[in-house]
Amino acid sequence: MDSIVAWIRGVLIEANMSAISSLFDSVDSAVGDVAYQVGHTPQSWNPAIFAMVRGLSETVIMPVAGLILTYVVCYELIQMVLEKNNMVDFDTFNIFKWIFKTFIAVFILTNTWNIVMGVFQLAQGVIFGASGYITGNLALGSPEMMSLIESQLHQMNVGQLLVMLVQTNIAMLGMLIMGVVITVIVWGRMIEIFLVTSLAPIPFATITNREWGQIGNSYL
Repeated sequence: MDSIVAWIRGVLIEANMSAISSLFDSVDSAVGDVAYQVGHTPQSWNPAIFAMVRGLSETVIMPVAGLILTYVVCYELIQMVLEKNNMVDFDTFNIFKWIFKTFIAVFILTNTWNIVMGVFQLAQGVIFGASGYITGNLALGSPEMMSLIESQLHQMNVGQLLVMLVQTNIAMLGMLIMGVVITVIVWGRMIEIFLVTSLAPIPFATITNREWGQIGNSYL
């Protein structure tokens, strides 16, 4: 009986070690996969959809943003004239200031995609850097860690080893489910990002205005 129990314990220890090693590999792989998916910019995630969304934005949304910008700068000019007592107390410098603000507004609007993509490029660098640090320092499946776990398993009886094996397999199942959930979330977020990014010129058209500039700043 002792020999049979020892043989069963050996089989369970080996099964637990294999399951734990697979679990640690899954955790490390999941971290890398999340960083790979989340670290994509809209352009690199799906170039075809990105090109379509950018084309729609430039042909449909940009003209609307141009009309909004025209209204904003004309409104600012009218307000500036009225504030100076119908140009009685008008300073020539104010005209140059208005022209400069208009130039800045047009420049920002025409470079909307460069600005938005620059934000994503910055975020991508941060995510890749952080994921590399985390993945490289997890050390879950290191030989020292596995040796420590194996020594702990040798101190367990058959019942404890069975419970440990069940728990490890449940954790493995949880990792698989988590991977699916992460993929669905990433797809949903990317679709949302494409929709929000396509409308970027509209809030950017207000970013230099004194009263409505908070719209553009909040969007950015």
